[in-house]
Amino acid sequence: MNCEQIENHLVSYMDGRASAADRQKVEAHLATCSACRARVEEFGRLWNVLDELPATEPSLAFDSQVRQRIAAEPRERLWSWIMPAPRFAFSLALLIALSVWISLRPTAMVESQVSAMQSDQDFRMIKDLRVLEDYDVLSNFDPLSELPQTPATPVEPKGNREM
Repeated sequence: MNCEQIENHLVSYMDGRASAADRQKVEAHLATCSACRARVEEFGRLWNVLDELPATEPSLAFDSQVRQRIAAEPRERLWSWIMPAPRFAFSLALLIALSVWISLRPTAMVESQVSAMQSDQDFRMIKDLRVLEDYDVLSNFDPLSELPQTPATPVEPKGNREM
């Protein structure tokens, strides 16, 4: 047996209520383990001190006093289980208030969604930045304004031509 198993059998060994097999196992362990042997000696000294204390007997009115106290206790009403404990009621009220407060704050979510959309648009603009730079160069390119402009001729569909 190890020390943890001895702890479970130690009190019954000290009282003399242990079986013969358990008693032999505990004594074999105590012969090899000084820590457990010291513990048994400490228990023995403590029990000797407790045995020296005078035994007190309850008074003759003790039984009737206990019965009077029990009778004086208020009885639970039929619907008393509905009334929650104060801590539980306070916690529930706080949870409800917190839930309402969070549900009334949609602006924080909208602002975060708007900022996410804005960053997505910024990324798209950066991705198309090369095209935008070319457009800016071409739209502000003065030599293009000096080129003669030819009138646009309408293109007729192939099926409408006369032969």
